[in-house]
Amino acid sequence: MDLKAGKVFWKDTFKARKYPILEEDLTCDVCIVGSGSSGAHCAHFLAETGLNVVLIDKRDISEGSTIANTGLLQYSNDKTLTSFIHSFGEEAGTRHVQLCLDAIRTLEKEVVPTLEENPDFKIRKSLYYASSPDDVSMLKEEYENLKSRNFPVEYYTEKEIKEKFSFSKAAALVTGNDAEINPYKHAHLLIENAFHKGVRVYSNTKINGKVLKEDQTVLFTENGHTIRAQKVIFATGYEAQEEVRDKNAVILSSYAIATNPIADHAKWHEDMMIWETARPYLYARKTADNRIIIGGLDESTGFIEKRNSMLINKRDELLKELVSLFPELQNEITADYAWGAFFGETHDGLPTIGIYPDHPNCYFLLGYGGNGTVYSVILSQIIRDLLTKGVHPDSDLYLKERNIPKRVSH
Repeated sequence: MDLKAGKVFWKDTFKARKYPILEEDLTCDVCIVGSGSSGAHCAHFLAETGLNVVLIDKRDISEGSTIANTGLLQYSNDKTLTSFIHSFGEEAGTRHVQLCLDAIRTLEKEVVPTLEENPDFKIRKSLYYASSPDDVSMLKEEYENLKSRNFPVEYYTEKEIKEKFSFSKAAALVTGNDAEINPYKHAHLLIENAFHKGVRVYSNTKINGKVLKEDQTVLFTENGHTIRAQKVIFATGYEAQEEVRDKNAVILSSYAIATNPIADHAKWHEDMMIWETARPYLYARKTADNRIIIGGLDESTGFIEKRNSMLINKRDELLKELVSLFPELQNEITADYAWGAFFGETHDGLPTIGIYPDHPNCYFLLGYGGNGTVYSVILSQIIRDLLTKGVHPDSDLYLKERNIPKRVSH
C-alpha cells in the first residue's frame, strides 16, 4: 500500500541509522512486523523482558505512516470523554482517557529519558476551540466531565482567547499535560535503544508467506529465508486491513503542511497545540525549528489516485486556514513541505488489539485514530503483559470484541 505522497517533513530532521536486510533463517520468541510507532514501542517494552525478539519491516525503518504523523500527543483527542462515557459507560470511558494521560506521562518520565537523545518531546497544552458558537454547550459539558474527574483542564472564554491568540472563538478548552514529538526520530531512537539491548532489527525484509500453527508461526521472506516465532505482533498500521479486515476500521485520506520557519511571528500563547470541534478537524502545532505544521481536511477515500490528486489543492487550503487564524503571517508564509497520507480510525473511537482464530499466537496492534502514538504506548504495554503474564487488567477495553460491561453513573 502506498501510504503517503508528497514531500514529508520529518525525514529531513534526523539522520536515521540503517539496518540490514535479513539474509539468514531465524528463530525467536517474538517477531514484530512493522517498525513505525507501534512496532518501535513494542520493541522498547519487550527489550526489557528477556525474550528473544526480532523486528522486521518491508521498508526502511519507520518510513510507513509514522513518517507522515504530525506528532501531537493528547490525552483527549478524536472522541470526547463525554462521548466515551455515553458509548462505554462511566468506568470504561474514564479509564480510557486516564490511560491516554498515563501514556504521555510514561513517555515523559520513563521512556524518553532512556533514549540516546530527546526526540523533540515537549510537554504542551492544547487549545480545543469551538468551531461554531453552537459547540459551546458541548465544550462546557466536556469541561465539567473532565474537571470533575481530575483531568488537567481549563476553560477559556472568547475574551481570554482573543487576548492570547490572533483569532477569536466563542470558547475553548485548554488541556494540560499533552505533548509534541518528532515521531520519526522517536521511533528510530526507540528501535536503536532496543537494538542495543539485543533486539534484532531488519529493514527491507518483506514477508510473502506464512504458516500459522498452534505451537509456532513460520514467516517466509521474499528472498527465501524463514523466521520461526512463538508469537507474532503485526504492527503494520493501516496495511493490517489487507491481512485481517476489521469492520470497526475506516481508512481515510488526510493532509498536512510544514511551513517555512516563521512560527515566532504569530500571536500564539505558550506555543499551545491547536485543534477544533468541527469534524473533520483542523489542527496546528509549532516545530522545534520554528515551523508551523497544520493538518486535516480529511477525505473519506482510500483510493491512492484520488488522495494524491487533491494534494496541491489541500496544500493551498491549509495555507489559507492558517492565515485565517494568524493574519499577521499572510505575506511571509509558504509551505516548504506538503503531504497526503492514509489515516485510519475506528467507528467507536477506541484503538484495537486484534486476536483472530485463523491467526493463532498473533496479535494485531491497531492504534487507529488521531492519537496513534499515545495508543501505541498503551497497546504495546498491554501486549507485552499478555505475552509475559497472560493477562492485563485493561485488555478487555481494547480487544476487538469490546467486552466492556457498561456501567452508567447516576
